[in-house]
Amino acid sequence: MLQRIQSIFLAITVIGMGVFVSFPVWTKIAVGGEQQASLTALKLTHQLNPVQSNVDSVLYLLILAIVIAGVAAFALIKFRNRVLQSALCAVNSILMSTLLGLVVYLTFYKAAKLFDPQIPGDYTIGFYGLVAAMLANVMANRYIRKDEKTVQQSNRLR
Repeated sequence: MLQRIQSIFLAITVIGMGVFVSFPVWTKIAVGGEQQASLTALKLTHQLNPVQSNVDSVLYLLILAIVIAGVAAFALIKFRNRVLQSALCAVNSILMSTLLGLVVYLTFYKAAKLFDPQIPGDYTIGFYGLVAAMLANVMANRYIRKDEKTVQQSNRLR
């Protein structure tokens, strides 16, 4: 049923991915304040001065986040098939690990070297939405497996 705890965690996964898409993921401001860089699900922006900036498209982050939210939503409506739900959560864990790896790569290896390499920058609410979605997905998978184990034990008693 939809009121099970794993359904709540899957809904939190979808909401977390919505936060990841809606808010900035990472920002960095130079010591002088004239240069800044920011990463969102759509673009990596490096503002050189008030009128000049470089924008790199990172649309693959958005696509991956939408796929993750879609898989979690699909797993949410498949509450009668716990084995499929568990498999979808496992796939989502792999996809979210990939997304986290891409975000870390973009922030540490691409964006951090644009200016002031000793200043790492700050992760913002979009990044924490991704982390919350990952944790919620793990907890959903745990409760799905626990629920399936309970059902299997009750079938043995019949």
